[in-house]
Amino acid sequence: MQQNVNPSAAGATGTTRTGSPGGNPAARGRIAIIDIARALAIVAMAIYHFTWDLEHFSYLPEGLTGQGGWRIFARCIASSFLFLVGFSLVLAHGRAIRWRKFLVRLAQISAGALAVTVATLFATPNSFVFFGILHHIALASLLGLAFLRLPAVVTGLCGVLVVAAPVFVGLPGFDSRWLAWIGWFSDTMPLSNDLVPIFPFFGAVLIGIAAGRLAVDRGFLAVMRGWNDRLAKLQPLEFSGRHALIIYLVHQPLLYGLVALATLVAPPDRDAIFLGDCTRACLASQDAAFCADYCGCAERRLKEEDLFDLLMKNDAGPGDMTRIRQITTACSFDPAG
Repeated sequence: MQQNVNPSAAGATGTTRTGSPGGNPAARGRIAIIDIARALAIVAMAIYHFTWDLEHFSYLPEGLTGQGGWRIFARCIASSFLFLVGFSLVLAHGRAIRWRKFLVRLAQISAGALAVTVATLFATPNSFVFFGILHHIALASLLGLAFLRLPAVVTGLCGVLVVAAPVFVGLPGFDSRWLAWIGWFSDTMPLSNDLVPIFPFFGAVLIGIAAGRLAVDRGFLAVMRGWNDRLAKLQPLEFSGRHALIIYLVHQPLLYGLVALATLVAPPDRDAIFLGDCTRACLASQDAAFCADYCGCAERRLKEEDLFDLLMKNDAGPGDMTRIRQITTACSFDPAG
């Protein structure tokens, strides 16, 4: 999972510390707690991405970050960023859309999204990012404008419905990259290192807009600004939150590169990791002798067909995965083969 960011306190624009009371809420000054919350989400994102990098280079078991607590962690990170996008959209444009600033910020985010797609297309062509967190933020920023002046309860309810839709709706055809960006409506989604579809994640943006609308209408923003002095000691986090887009674009290439360099000094033992994962899975239904033969057969045949590294990098395409399943099935019938 590459999880996001929207660096300005307004989500789509920079803000100043002065402005008339009749302007947008963000014009009255930044709210430190918003920037700090965004920075904490960035820290969580970096932790997840570093773990993903270790898995990608086979220092950790394959599939670790895509299941269990790590999977929940990734979704919470994405949802937190998107909630802040919605909240910040209200701060920046809740009373009047400042089109120039909005379009400049949208162009920056879109350029970042394109850069992520191009970079991952070269690095992991079978699992490149075609609609990740930045792609989602760009589109959600546009869609969110339609909800800025609706009652908070209406927007919040729409958000809940968007989040719940994939649980109750299943549609054929959404397992392709052409449609998967819309929502998790298929049991088999296309392989991607970061897929953040509209359904359910746009729901987090709408809930953030509803929260921002409530904060403006009920006068909570003044209370939140009142915390700024007490949060002054967290200024480094506040600074990071204001520049989250740059940090997002830089941190993962840096972490990825550091782990790649580590493989030159202390290469991971991919054979040991594969045999360990395979044996644990096999022992759930077979005896140790069978599993030793089965896993040895699978490893040998995967290497013979140049599929072992693709599997360990979690970058095997649909055709590759079909052949991998054929090999493992054949080994289950003839483990000594």
